[in-house]
Amino acid sequence: NISDSKSSSVSNISFCTFMPKLAENYTEDTWLKLRDAVGAIQNSTSIKYNLEELYQAVENLCSYKVSPTLYKQLRQVCEDHVQAQIHQFFLNIELTESLDNLSFLKRMNRCWQDHCRQTIMIRSIFLFLDRTYVLQNSLLPSIWDTGLELFRTHIVSDSAVQKRTVDGILEQIELERSGETIDRSLLRSLLGMLSDLQVYKDSFEERFLTETNRLYAAEGQRLMQERDVPEYLHHVARRLEEENDRIMSYLDQSTQKPLVSCVEKQLLGEHMTAILQKGLSILLDGNRVTELTLLYLLFSKVKGGLLTLLQFWRDYIKSFGGEIVCSPEKDKDMVQDLLDFKDKMDNVAQSCFTRNEGFINAMKEAFETFINKRPNKPAELIAKYVDSKLRAGNKEATEEELERILDKIMIIFRFIHGKDVFEAFYKKDLAKRLLVGKSASVDAEKSMLSKLKHECGAAFTSKLEGMFKDMELSKDIMIQFKQYIQNQSEPSNIELTVNILTMGYWPSYIPMEVHLPPEMVKLQEVFKLFYLGKHSGRKLQWQPTLGHAVLKGRGKKELQVSLFQTLVLLMFNEGEEFSIEEIRTATGIEEGELKRTLQSLACGKARVLNKNPRGKDVEDGDRFNFNNDFKHKLFRIKINQIQMKETVEEQVSTTERVFQDRQYQIDAAVVRIMKMRKTLSHNLLVSELYNQLKFPVKPGDLKKRIESLIDRDYMERDKETPNQYHYVA
Repeated sequence: NISDSKSSSVSNISFCTFMPKLAENYTEDTWLKLRDAVGAIQNSTSIKYNLEELYQAVENLCSYKVSPTLYKQLRQVCEDHVQAQIHQFFLNIELTESLDNLSFLKRMNRCWQDHCRQTIMIRSIFLFLDRTYVLQNSLLPSIWDTGLELFRTHIVSDSAVQKRTVDGILEQIELERSGETIDRSLLRSLLGMLSDLQVYKDSFEERFLTETNRLYAAEGQRLMQERDVPEYLHHVARRLEEENDRIMSYLDQSTQKPLVSCVEKQLLGEHMTAILQKGLSILLDGNRVTELTLLYLLFSKVKGGLLTLLQFWRDYIKSFGGEIVCSPEKDKDMVQDLLDFKDKMDNVAQSCFTRNEGFINAMKEAFETFINKRPNKPAELIAKYVDSKLRAGNKEATEEELERILDKIMIIFRFIHGKDVFEAFYKKDLAKRLLVGKSASVDAEKSMLSKLKHECGAAFTSKLEGMFKDMELSKDIMIQFKQYIQNQSEPSNIELTVNILTMGYWPSYIPMEVHLPPEMVKLQEVFKLFYLGKHSGRKLQWQPTLGHAVLKGRGKKELQVSLFQTLVLLMFNEGEEFSIEEIRTATGIEEGELKRTLQSLACGKARVLNKNPRGKDVEDGDRFNFNNDFKHKLFRIKINQIQMKETVEEQVSTTERVFQDRQYQIDAAVVRIMKMRKTLSHNLLVSELYNQLKFPVKPGDLKKRIESLIDRDYMERDKETPNQYHYVA
């Protein structure tokens, strides 16, 4: 027990000035009884009187109108006791200095707990005084507040006591942060004391936040050097969780915001750029979904964090995507790589970045930027990729999977500026699929067409739709032609199927004159007579390069071959052996095409012809004879033509056609604008053109087209202002 009986001694103040002489003895006796009870409470000894009796005594004194004196007496008794405490214990330097900080904190806490218990007990006895006199005098503190005020004034406000208490608390928190277990209930009680005494903020919080700032500033610098980014992010998350747990356990709620802000600033805010430079590409390359989610969550807590993350995310996509698009050696896999990359980034945006619209828009912008770094090539390769998926023989996907692939392709397609390049190559490949019957599914073809129409408008797909119409009309024409043939007096033993192609819809094909057998020529003439009889004024131009046939052999076998292969094989009905020169003269097939045709017949898997001398390639001087030993397990044998790989010249030719079409579109747009505006400055005309044209174009190219139109008298320069143009009607 810290205090002794002397600590509660107090000089008697006479009540006689306030009371009639008759009641003086009663009042003095009653006060002495109450003072003894208070002393017993303060000294933790037993009270001689019944609590109810004491309460009644206070009520009686108040009824004698001595409440002011009673209040002053009680305050004096309590103050004397508190002063005795500070003098006897806390200022006994020899005793306190011999205690370690934890022991000091425990003594301090015991002193505080005793004081609270004593004050509550005293208040319960003097409750009538507290609820009448004190309540009616707003300037007077309640008995509980008086107890707090006295403890604050005489104990906690003492600089040595306060410093020792706060030092001890900070030491315990530092130990806990370094991984040791501490008595949290002790800290909760002491910090509650500082809060109740209204010195928490000034005496503790400011120092606590300064120490926290110093600790985490040093920790952030050290760990950024020592740890990789995923490990560092998990450490930051753990630290934030620990600090929030401290707030829940023993810190005051008012500390939460500045404390968390301090941790976030020192562990994240000061290192945002370093974290992203060091680790973002590693996380994205490795598809580290957990860490990316954590990264987004942590950066969302820091001012400017998400904006910084968004910039690095956009730069990463541009850099990674640029490598895919601008590396010619990767052209073969470019489109699949783009689709995989887009899937991956979509997953990150949705799973890790909570579908944040800013990040999704940044991703779209980045894709559009890098995919157009290399003009034309991505558009061409996307068209070829679609062709590979829509061509017969593609067994990779079901119809549902194919539809999903086409949807993904359309997302990539949207980013391309030069969509007319895609159209040119797509049209060329579509023509092959339709004419050779290589299309995997008409439904899939029409689905793709519908997607393109929805994306680019009816004008974009009008020619492609025309190609489908031609194929359907051709079927109807062939039904009519077969009926026409049956009514002829000399029916042919050759069954002819013709596709009528509208020249404006289809890719342009170089006409090639070949020598057809008389039977075929005759049948061609019959069809020509039939068709022109129904459609007078039209002109037919035969395209032998696109033809194919089925030949019946003597051994109950059928050969499915191209028209060029047909012309070569039919020669062996007339002779046993021919040289390459003889075959070229008889068929009229161009040299390169003939060599590929002979190679497919004599050097492929199904060798209908023998070549002398043997070899994989056909050379001048080679001779060919029919292979009488030819055998095959199938009834109908398809002999594939050796496909000439698309040459650079062909690709350049397609691209040049696109460029030429663009020039026509620029010319038409200029004339359309000038006809409507009549007079326009150069800058306004160029601005209008950029609004109307749907493909990328350089200002220099526009200037050339304007000059060309001036030369051709569609428009003229203003004589006084050369930068002004006038439309010439």
